[in-house]
This record gives sequence, structure tokens and C-alpha cells, in this order.
Amino acid sequence: MSTDIHALAGAYALDAVDDIERAAFERHLAGCASCAADVAGFREAAARLAEGTWSVPPPGLRDEVLAAVGRTRQLPPGSARRGRGAGAGLSRWRRYTAAAAAAGILAVGAGAATWAVQQQRVDEQQAAADAARAGAAQVQAILAAPDVQLRTSVVRGGGRVTVAMSASHNAGVVVLAASTAPAPNQALQLWLIKGTTPTNAGVLPPGQAASLRVVEGLVGYDALGVTLEPAGGSTTPTEPILATVSVA
Repeated sequence: MSTDIHALAGAYALDAVDDIERAAFERHLAGCASCAADVAGFREAAARLAEGTWSVPPPGLRDEVLAAVGRTRQLPPGSARRGRGAGAGLSRWRRYTAAAAAAGILAVGAGAATWAVQQQRVDEQQAAADAARAGAAQVQAILAAPDVQLRTSVVRGGGRVTVAMSASHNAGVVVLAASTAPAPNQALQLWLIKGTTPTNAGVLPPGQAASLRVVEGLVGYDALGVTLEPAGGSTTPTEPILATVSVA
């Protein structure tokens, strides 16, 4: 048996061996627990990479990978197989070492990249949850304000819009419920109106017929209006105005 047979573990796991090397290593593998453990570890890393199921790299992943690479016996320069030159031995040693290290490096890199993406999603979800809690607290504060007033109006075509407004908070809770949902390429849009000048106060998602949201900066405006606009909203209201609620 050649003295470099153990160095084939990484290359064998990555299918980087030829038929002769494969046959020789498989005969050796049947009686070598160390090589069997190395091959199993490299194959597990490759399988996880293919599945993309690591959401967070396990603690100590880097140390485990480097330890696995260290356990893989590598062919030192100059100890070539009989009948082959020193240059061929060095080339094989480099190839086997690179193959073994590649599995570990790829595992660490993919695990870290997946972790980064997952962490970004967690951060985004946390930010959304924080915003939702802040919004709920603002709604409760407005509804509990001593000066809160309720104003309501019907929506053209069916439905109702209600504004619970508080001058002390300079804001109002707008509850909109239209009987008919807009088309997928249309959206309901809110406007703050002073005299004949409208100001965008928010656009609902396309096709959405109901909404509860806080509109700030009500003080100084005369009314809140609702129109039907193209998805994404418009810079000026499209006639007819579907509902108008006095906020003066």
C-alpha cells in the first residue's frame, strides 16, 4: 500500500480521483476508521452546501473544519509513488491537499454567507415588529387622548372611512373600509386637503380595500380625502373623490 493513500480522503469525498485511485482507496477505506470519518465529514459538508439548509453556522464550525483538514494525512513533497517523478508527487500532494481544504473552506464560506443572509432577514423582521409595536402604541395613545374626536363619511360605491383625530397629537387614526376592492393595477390613496390644495397622505397596496393607519400632521388641514389611483399612487387626486372627512 502506498504511503500517501490517506491523503486521498478529501479528493475521494469530492470525487476528484481517477478509477485506479478510487479502487485503491476504497480497499483501504474498508479498514481505516480515520479515513472513513474524514470522508463522512467532507461528504456531510458537501451535502449541506447542496441543500442550502444552514441558516446559522454552528459554533466552532471553523475549528471543526480546520481540524478535519489537519487529520487528513497529506503527501509531503518528494515522497512520490514508486515509478513516478518527484514533480508528479508534488503535484499530487498539492491536488489532494487542495481538495481536502476546499471542502472545509467552501463549508465555512457558504455557512457564513447563508448566515449573513439569514441574519439580514432576522434584522428586517425585527425592525418590522418594532415598527408595528410603535404604530400600535401610537394608535392607542391617539384613541385614549382626552381631545379625541370621531369623524366619519361614506365611501362612494359603498363602505366607510372613519377618522379618530387628536389635535394634541396632531394626528388621526384612519380606518378605511371600501365595499369594492380596487383592481390589481389600482390603489386607494389618502389626501390631506387645505382649501383646494391636496397633499399625499399615503397609498394603500394595489387591490387592497381596507386599511388602518395613522396620518400625522392633521392640524391646519380642512379635510381628508380618498381617491382611486393607479397602483403606486398619483401626484394629484384623480376625480371623483370617493370620500371626504372634515378634520378642521
